Amino acid sequence: MLTYEEKELDIIFNEDDLPYEEEILRNPFSVKHWLRYIEHKKGSSRQTVNIIYERALKELPGSYKLWYNYLKLRRRQVKGRCITDPSYQDINNTFERSLVFMHKMPRIWLDYCQCLMDQCRITRTRQVFDRALRALPITQHHRVWPLYLKFICRHDIPETAVRVFRRYLKLCPEDAEDYIEYLSSIGRLDEAAVKLAHIVNKEDFVSKHGKSNHQLWNELCELTSKNPHKVRSLNVDAIIRGGLRRYTDQLGHLWNSLADYYVRSGLFERARDIYEEAIQTVTTVRDFTQVFDAYAQFEELSLNKRMEEATNNTTEEDDVDLELRLARFEHLMERRLLLLNSVLLRQNPHNVQEWHKRVKLYEGSPHDIIHTYTEAVQTVEPRLAVGRLHTLWVAFSRFYEGAGQIDDARVVFEKATHVAYVKVDDLASVWCEWAEMEIRHENYEEALQLMQKATVMPPRKVAYHDESETVQMRLYKSLKVWSMYADLEESFGTFKTCKAVYDRIIDLKIATPQIIINYGLFLEEHQYFEEAFRAYEKGIALFKWPNVYDIWNTYLTKFLGRYGGSKLERARDLFEQCLEHCPDNFAKGLFDHTHHKQTLLVSFLF
Repeated sequence: MLTYEEKELDIIFNEDDLPYEEEILRNPFSVKHWLRYIEHKKGSSRQTVNIIYERALKELPGSYKLWYNYLKLRRRQVKGRCITDPSYQDINNTFERSLVFMHKMPRIWLDYCQCLMDQCRITRTRQVFDRALRALPITQHHRVWPLYLKFICRHDIPETAVRVFRRYLKLCPEDAEDYIEYLSSIGRLDEAAVKLAHIVNKEDFVSKHGKSNHQLWNELCELTSKNPHKVRSLNVDAIIRGGLRRYTDQLGHLWNSLADYYVRSGLFERARDIYEEAIQTVTTVRDFTQVFDAYAQFEELSLNKRMEEATNNTTEEDDVDLELRLARFEHLMERRLLLLNSVLLRQNPHNVQEWHKRVKLYEGSPHDIIHTYTEAVQTVEPRLAVGRLHTLWVAFSRFYEGAGQIDDARVVFEKATHVAYVKVDDLASVWCEWAEMEIRHENYEEALQLMQKATVMPPRKVAYHDESETVQMRLYKSLKVWSMYADLEESFGTFKTCKAVYDRIIDLKIATPQIIINYGLFLEEHQYFEEAFRAYEKGIALFKWPNVYDIWNTYLTKFLGRYGGSKLERARDLFEQCLEHCPDNFAKGLFDHTHHKQTLLVSFLF
């Protein structure tokens, strides 16, 4: 056996070690030979293996492989021991010696820091992390920082952690969310809110957690609104209002956050003002529902809290306050439908049906109804209207009529006739409704004058379907107006004026088969049979089959009823004229219809 003495230690070698010792003597600077020797001795005592590593590192102090394996071995040797064991100090000293040569190796620094973290030596660990960051090039700092952050978050050292995080964010500003999360966890909400507001305002910020800018806004609103006494460096009102302008699809949530901020701050009147402002400005039913429900809950909780406080020793002042709160809550619930209607009108102020609903909500309040109708007819643009605009004017007039204010109703109708409606039929409906109102009040002459005024020819001739012209210019060809004019003349006018109206309808070529038939019946009632037949013939000239069928049917029936078989030649000419272009499916009907009256004539024709 041979004995080797080094550092006052007796090292005993056996014969199996001699070949390795000889190789080392021949190649003292060969890492491979030293590692081969260490592998051979791995089953020996710790002290023996450590001595071989020390000998190797004495010859090769710049070998990363030797240092790494040696330090790894030393850490494994102390694993499981109490952190007060002196061997930990030995391994720390070994790490320090290694860093004299390995100070550019991040793996050595990380292992050293991890070893110190396991020993719970907080100050020394922080110092070693700082030394590592100073020693390593910045391109390798990303390997150190994750462990450094893990270390500071593990221990209750908030001030140190905040300072370390601030340094880290200079290198990696994209990790600001982790900093905000840490600040929230330690209760430093003011700084967390400031940092969150900073990243929200950065348009180029990309969340590492996949959050959108909108989600970050929501987090900021929630953080500030729920902690008004801790967040003092930010103008919360301005921040949330900025979000209201920026994110119009989440107005309900943001308004509630702003109101919640004032509620938690104890500024209840200010919170109530915010709720009122919100329900007067939101434009969607969803946002309105969110705000209104929160508002109602706030008022209800406020009322219940006040009732609990006033349970004992109730004073007159308490009773007044309770009544006020109760009245405020009831008033809010009563306004719900009206407020919802306002939301729908803000969505589309040209929705005619919603204006009608709003008037119904004001039932029993004439002043509000008049104000609503006035606002409606001034707001709704004819070309943007959803629904029939003229119904608003008509309903407005009927309201005045129902109140006995006929003159005011006439004023409304007069204004309605000057509105630039999209369709002529809308203007015609206004004139007809006006005339019907006059008839209801037995002002027959006024009704006739209105129809005469409505059917006056314009200064120049225009086409009925020419949309480039105003509806007022095209009204003179409205069949609806002329039909009512004819009915009024039949009822309240003279034969001459009524006949003139029917003739004018035919001249304008706007008559329908029914108008022609009515004209013929009117003339027949006044014993003007030949005039009636001429009216039928004018109608026949205006229409083609099958539209002319009813006119022919009526004409032939009336002619045969008037003359029977006394004018056979004329009757035959009429039938031949009728059948000349008559489709087959209508021919049989004509014969069958007249057979029961003039069997003789039918036989003659056949």
